[in-house]
Amino acid sequence: MTLLCGGAALWPLTAHAQQGAKVFRIGILSPELPPPGFLDAFRQGLRELGYVEGRDVALEVRNAEGYSQRLGALANILAELKVDVILALNTPSVQAAKKATTTIPIVMTQIADPLKSGLVTNLSRPGGNVTGMSFKVEELSGKGLALLKETFPNLSRIAVLWYAPNPGADNAVSAIKAGSRELGLELLLLPVRSQSELTAAFQTASRSRTEVLIVLADVVATRHRDEIMNLAATHSLAVISQYRAFAEAGALLAFGPNTAAMYARTASYVDRILKGARAGDLPVEEATKFDLVVNLKTAKALGVTIPASLLARADKVIE
Repeated sequence: MTLLCGGAALWPLTAHAQQGAKVFRIGILSPELPPPGFLDAFRQGLRELGYVEGRDVALEVRNAEGYSQRLGALANILAELKVDVILALNTPSVQAAKKATTTIPIVMTQIADPLKSGLVTNLSRPGGNVTGMSFKVEELSGKGLALLKETFPNLSRIAVLWYAPNPGADNAVSAIKAGSRELGLELLLLPVRSQSELTAAFQTASRSRTEVLIVLADVVATRHRDEIMNLAATHSLAVISQYRAFAEAGALLAFGPNTAAMYARTASYVDRILKGARAGDLPVEEATKFDLVVNLKTAKALGVTIPASLLARADKVIE
């Protein structure tokens, strides 16, 4: 009886301890609504590590609705909330978070060359409060141009479209400029600052007799991918992007890091940080899995023949 009563006396204390367990708050900072699949992949990664949303973690999502100038204020809000970690979805988001706090850990989700962007000083031991996932934009751009030449042997004019307020795109544009010169391609630059500039950009590309349009990966571009693809269809432009979501929406080709794998991997960074690791001690990881997606439906509409050698290497073929 004594043992039973003693055990019973402990039950309320145990329940109270569980109710009082800390719920970690994870801030998510994005210039737009998070990309398709991001939250699903991240949440799945957390679940696989044993976290239950609402019991162990709570997500504080803040997006600038396409106005990058708002990122600073949103980052300050997350800092004032004293979230336990901030996930930053593009280069301007990381920059805003770094300016808002030097103590809250910041995890990059998919950043092109964080060294060149000045977000970290060392990949193996970044120091400070920033770490996360990255990819080499020069390598990606070079392979993308090679795929274009394989698909269009007589290609002479291409254009590149990107969201200008994202300084992370500068490295990709520089790489494409260099690669275009080596391949003897005429390059048209189409930076846009808002959705309203998309129509004019496509009109410029059409007047310049552009054959292929490269759309650089960005949260904002992904948000407006349907409009971009509708404009591409209107002007009979073949599109290649780094996001497979573009190929699924109608782009001819997509080649880039497996975004779902990168998003899920960020959960591992959050887990280690919540367990006491310092962000600056966690190496920045580079993407190791890349996807090649071919849209044969679009190829047929454009009258483009995809080489059998390229189809054989594709991770996904959309019929």
